[in-house]
Amino acid sequence: MTLPTLNELLSAGVHFGHQKSRWHPKMKPYLFTERNGIYIIDLEKTLQKLEEAAAYAKKIAMGGGLVLFVGTKKQGQKILEKYAKECGMPYVTERWVGGFFTNFSNVSKLIKKYKSLKEQKESGALQKYTKKEQSDFAKEIEKLEKIVGGLTEVNKLPEAIFVLDAKKEKTAIAEARKRKISIIGFCDANTNPELLDYPIPANDDAVKSIDIITRAMSEAIKEGRNELKSKN
Repeated sequence: MTLPTLNELLSAGVHFGHQKSRWHPKMKPYLFTERNGIYIIDLEKTLQKLEEAAAYAKKIAMGGGLVLFVGTKKQGQKILEKYAKECGMPYVTERWVGGFFTNFSNVSKLIKKYKSLKEQKESGALQKYTKKEQSDFAKEIEKLEKIVGGLTEVNKLPEAIFVLDAKKEKTAIAEARKRKISIIGFCDANTNPELLDYPIPANDDAVKSIDIITRAMSEAIKEGRNELKSKN
């Protein structure tokens, strides 16, 4: 696997944690020092944990499994969508659908409805309706796009989720725990690493930091999928 170097992590600002007043005590083993009231993440630990997380994600991909990318934080939405698409994995970047894991059958119905409406629109089947009805369909498609647009190929629960912000995505994490779905993700200085099975100590706010870590995960998954294809 090709992982970023320590210098590349440093250049991307992966080491910048949160203010001293906002830290989580259980992050102490992953922190290097404190500078001007800001905790600095130990990048050697970041690289070690990133390698473990990437290897696990690659293993899932090699077995034909799914890793769901979850990140509704504004600065990470486009990045997660981009890299999820690149490695052929589903994603949620607008808002978490409550009950996605715990009531999967309901979400499956929404996915089917979205796909059906989109297909009808593309085939011109909706043109037989009035302008108002067509407008209503367009609004519904747009609404469903935001909810399940990144889940169109999902027909089973994923083996793992890759989460950008553990605090923001607490509902997704709680549901994953209930269904025994592995949790991989960023673990900033203000996050409890015990919430994740594979915590990656890293800045979850800066765009460059989000990009470099997510890209590494995407590359690992691509490698896994390519190895699966070569076996078949």
